[in-house]
Amino acid sequence: MYLAKANYKEENVVQILTPPLKEILNENTVVVCIGTDRAIGDTLGPLVGTMLKNSDFKYPVYGTLDNPIHALNIYESIDYIKNAHTKGTFLAIDACLGSKNNIGNIQIRKGPILPGKGVGKKLPQIGNHSIVGIVDKIDENNRFSFNNVRLSFILELAETIALSLLLST
Repeated sequence: MYLAKANYKEENVVQILTPPLKEILNENTVVVCIGTDRAIGDTLGPLVGTMLKNSDFKYPVYGTLDNPIHALNIYESIDYIKNAHTKGTFLAIDACLGSKNNIGNIQIRKGPILPGKGVGKKLPQIGNHSIVGIVDKIDENNRFSFNNVRLSFILELAETIALSLLLST
């Protein structure tokens, strides 16, 4: 279920994303940013996490460029985070694949993220709520076509998500 969705190029994108985030965030919020810096299309989560950490965001943030949460460490990371925040309300952030005409959309959803789904991996889900940025289209093999994803595009998506979260506190 979508709580909000907007394209990062829309003039009022932050004004669209901020109100539902204000409703989601509470004293138990823990932000979990999924992804890796080893593939441009998958850097969205760690970029947002790094931006929030560097901005003194008031809620705990996991998953940054320095300490990413990715397929190789996701099980241990989620166990650690859930044990450290037993009353946590988790907001997960990740890159996502979608149809070509949805690239650049940012969606705030009720419910968890299914990490790795777009690349055919079955990993543990995380999040009471989630934010996804659609970074690329699903190709015929259900794989990322990383060669088409520009870092400047991912950076703009990350800045928009981070700003929306910062303005929601």
